[in-house]
Amino acid sequence: MLVGLLAGLLAFGFAKVFGEPQIDRAIAFEEHHMSAMHGDAPEEELISREVQSTFGLFTGIMVYSVSLGGIFALVFAYTLGRAGNMGPRGLAALLALAAFVAIILVPGMKYPANPPSIGDPATIGKRTKLFFLMMLLSVAAMVIAINAARKLIATRGVWNGALLAVALYAAIMILATAMFPTVNEVPQDFSAVLLWKFRTASLGIQIVLWTTVGLAFGWLAERKLNPVTSPPRAKLQS
Repeated sequence: MLVGLLAGLLAFGFAKVFGEPQIDRAIAFEEHHMSAMHGDAPEEELISREVQSTFGLFTGIMVYSVSLGGIFALVFAYTLGRAGNMGPRGLAALLALAAFVAIILVPGMKYPANPPSIGDPATIGKRTKLFFLMMLLSVAAMVIAINAARKLIATRGVWNGALLAVALYAAIMILATAMFPTVNEVPQDFSAVLLWKFRTASLGIQIVLWTTVGLAFGWLAERKLNPVTSPPRAKLQS
């Protein structure tokens, strides 16, 4: 959880620098669009934008990252010793990479992040369900692929077994992506550059978060599990 705290601080800094400016521009687009259509003043915010972009953002990221650190530790503890001769640092890095691909990258390719001003509010429930269903399916496919990799590596070698397991995961997710409905509610006049910057910033936040968790947790776990003992000092002879 301390590693999650560190990852959250770094992710918050990244989000503040690269993510929040894109959200401000998206909100300005929405207000301009609504004003042009209806001629009404923007609705009063229940929570000010300043609070959302500072304390609210910090709280949300820290709760998420600390919880992530705790869950990651449980998965690491369960996996340790079941992944062959892989050391703590390698295992932590591999788990972080697999989790990032299964939870963030692949579901995000089907249902990418959009600024809060984009989309029909009436369909937010449907879009949220589709994203989480895709994420659960991706995690299940990753677990299947990892279990298959353990058996394939024993019979076909490391490289062939790993490549076949990756192909299995890719095949499952390609089929799922084709079957799941497509959601496209981005207005035609919305800036493509702004949308691209927002999505890359959102992905960058997750990259910072998962990279920090994988590397920092592995480093600390190795120090705890494999402590470096200094050699005994030779006795001084008189």
